[in-house]
Amino acid sequence: MSVITLRVTEEKHERIKSLAVSRGVSVNKLIDEAMTLMIAKQDIETRFKARAAKGDITAGIALLDKVLEKREAYDKTLSR
Repeated sequence: MSVITLRVTEEKHERIKSLAVSRGVSVNKLIDEAMTLMIAKQDIETRFKARAAKGDITAGIALLDKVLEKREAYDKTLSR
C-alpha cells in the first residue's frame, strides 16, 4: 500500500471531513472510493473508444449504456 499526500484548501478539507462523517466512513475511505470511481470511469471510456474505433455501432451503444448506468450509480452515491 502507498501513501499519498494531498494538498487542499482548509475549506475543502472541512467539507471532505463533513462528507465522510455524513457517510459514516473515514476521509481515507471516502477519497479511496472517489479514486476507484474515477479509475472505473477511465476504464470504461478506454473500452468505449477501442470499440468505437472498430466501428461496431451495436457494441458501442451497449457500452455507452453501461457508462450511463455507472454514471447514474455514481450520482446516487454523491447524493447520499
